Amino acid sequence: MDLLEYQAKSLFRQMAIPILPSQRIDNPADLKGLKIPYPVVLKSQVRAGGRGRAGGVKFVENTIDAVAAAQTIFNLPIENEYPQVLLAEAKYNADRELYLAVLLDPVARRPVLLGSREGGMDVEGSIDQMQQVAVDQEFSPFYARRLMLKMGLQGDLIQSVSSIVEKMYRLFVEKDLDLVEINPLGISPTGEVMALDGKVTANDDALGRHPDLVSLSGKTPSSGIAAERRNPHSTDRRNFQSKQQHSPPRQFDPKPPSSISSDGESLELVELEGNIGILCNGVGLTMATLDAVAHQGGKPANFVNIGSLDRYDAVNALRDRADAGLELVGQDKSVKVILVNILTASKTEEITAAAVGYLERKARANRHIQVVLRLNESDTDAVKKRLGQLPVQLTRTLDEAAAASVSSAK
Repeated sequence: MDLLEYQAKSLFRQMAIPILPSQRIDNPADLKGLKIPYPVVLKSQVRAGGRGRAGGVKFVENTIDAVAAAQTIFNLPIENEYPQVLLAEAKYNADRELYLAVLLDPVARRPVLLGSREGGMDVEGSIDQMQQVAVDQEFSPFYARRLMLKMGLQGDLIQSVSSIVEKMYRLFVEKDLDLVEINPLGISPTGEVMALDGKVTANDDALGRHPDLVSLSGKTPSSGIAAERRNPHSTDRRNFQSKQQHSPPRQFDPKPPSSISSDGESLELVELEGNIGILCNGVGLTMATLDAVAHQGGKPANFVNIGSLDRYDAVNALRDRADAGLELVGQDKSVKVILVNILTASKTEEITAAAVGYLERKARANRHIQVVLRLNESDTDAVKKRLGQLPVQLTRTLDEAAAASVSSAK
């Protein structure tokens, strides 16, 4: 379950992670009673990424402009989701922006800290800057400082950003979360740090232990038994440590990535140990897809993130990159299924063409491989006609795609 930004920030506030003064806006008239001094930024509260590029984030200087902007944002769907509320937040002048995340590695089944010196809207384009540190023993500030050093931070920033990571990790463990992300973490010219945007993904199976998260989502909690099985870093550390003593810890240590070129840019393959190849666009979507496959009992063999779709304005550019990504994840002979989870509202034809071309080449080479294609928005009948008899399963949701991939890989 993905929380909205304002919900995530309420959790940040509890952990003393610095956030800006903000106010929830349920309708444009609420802005007449705004308690935050102008200028402010109005943000659409939807779960989709890319809100700024879609027009869901606007800076305003006065009440008249704010009401007009709010009316526009409330009527703006982003990936077909209309916001029910907006977040009005004080404007912040950041000198630098970083990316930070704590997530559960689905293969190694242990938390991983991620960080990049290049955060913000273009973080997906700087994936090669992403650093990671696996938490393979009981957490200590050492892990956070190690990430800071790998990110290349210096001086007082090492301590101030490390402190944020420690609080993110504590939130991650105490709430049994799947993901805590801050993007960007703004750094002012004076060195002040501020969580300017945040994402929290709760584990649905663990909601039974967290009524505060249930109240945020309105969901019905499950027993939580599955969460204990899935997240070894639950609040019961003694149980986790006991498990560690009986089984050797497995390092999150993917093999060095290989790369090929497409349109002058390289794609990076991260190899794991399984039989399902994964092709996605975006860091968060890639991690969510890995998690979904692991949750269904499958094992990813590798993954490729083709990056933000915004860069594919040229005709055929997305198709070429998706085609190159398919070749890359399918080069491992242990891959039985490729899960393609590329979210786009308007470029399904290019992705379908890439899958068709790839499978036709494999058929000529007598290599039998299946593709599970998640299409969130498309004319399914037209896609089926295009695919013909090729071994492609079409799914609508990520859970369906993960389940189909795991079933086909057996």
